[in-house]
Amino acid sequence: MIEATCHCGAVRLAINVAPTEVTDCNCSICRRYGVLWAYYSPTQVHLLPPDAATDIYMWDDRSIEFHRCRNCGCVTHWSSVDRDRDRMGINARLLPPQDLALARVRRLDGAGTEKYLDE
Repeated sequence: MIEATCHCGAVRLAINVAPTEVTDCNCSICRRYGVLWAYYSPTQVHLLPPDAATDIYMWDDRSIEFHRCRNCGCVTHWSSVDRDRDRMGINARLLPPQDLALARVRRLDGAGTEKYLDE
């Protein structure tokens, strides 16, 4: 079990396995957040505490909720508004450095083609 934590520790995400790859997206929001996304099924991620104090920001088609800690402001994860979608993103920069170091970084052209640039 590994944990991704915001700076102040108020929001923690427990995950069974470290990511093998993470995504560096250049879309208008991800490049501003400076995040690396690790994708998981929501069933693989446990928010600690379950009612962690996050604020939500949505934009564009309002299909994704970007969560950030209310206290320190760190972007922690995104989740789909469609709760049947089996995918969410964890801000991998919140993982312990040794767990992130082993992951392959993939570059996604989210600002244009929506394709990975390293394929």
